[in-house]
Amino acid sequence: MAIQFQIIGHVALLTLDAPESLNALTIGDLRHLRKALNTAQDDDQVRAIVLTGAGDKAFCTGANLKTTLPPSSSFASGQFKSRAGEAEEGGYTRLIDLGDLEIWKPMIAAIHGYCLGGGLELALQCDLRIASDEASFALPEARVASVPAVGGVQYLMRAIPAAHAMKLALTGERIDAAEALRIGLVSDCVAREGLLPLAMQLAERIAANGPLAVQAIKRLAVETSHLAPRDFVAQANLHWGLLRDSQDRIEGRRAFAEKRPPKFTGA
Repeated sequence: MAIQFQIIGHVALLTLDAPESLNALTIGDLRHLRKALNTAQDDDQVRAIVLTGAGDKAFCTGANLKTTLPPSSSFASGQFKSRAGEAEEGGYTRLIDLGDLEIWKPMIAAIHGYCLGGGLELALQCDLRIASDEASFALPEARVASVPAVGGVQYLMRAIPAAHAMKLALTGERIDAAEALRIGLVSDCVAREGLLPLAMQLAERIAANGPLAVQAIKRLAVETSHLAPRDFVAQANLHWGLLRDSQDRIEGRRAFAEKRPPKFTGA
């Protein structure tokens, strides 16, 4: 299986483990990845998720084109089927789109080596991206007369300034980790040996906060940041109200008053 799944404390560590193909994913791999993410979302022990790639060369280079042959049915036919149904006939792009899974636990992409095409689209769906100093990034689809199929252009426009996003998308050129850090595509850039420790440290810091509050923050960011102020403030107030009487919020206030670390339970 090319997806390795571990739970370490309150952190789920998912490793794309197909280094022989630069961690390019088959339809089976994508199914396993989606299942692992669902498991992490529904497990109350898990409070944050780290996604990384095995080997020394790549985080992920998208779908494994040697195994993802053209679907047996038309594109139009596949679009009216479920993701699973389309995948049975060879369609794979919608499996890379994780939006339907509703993963509200924060996801951190720990990126080393190539992060290209669908691999970058996967990383862009994570909430934080950190990179080793040997990482490189590209949406090269325009160079082969195609487009990023899983929202890569739009995710880039949300993640970094429009001028940099359009330059990456239109040229298809690859950038290194230093440039990715400069334009804000990643938040941190470290030596290879420090990458996973930093990812786990960030995940543990997030996991130390109120689990429901962290998920509410992510949901607000994903679902409401594009709204007009009147509407996003209303949604923020609604989520504040949902958490107001939670056990964790009461514990947080007590811990603050008693000057001790809080003990959150996710309730």
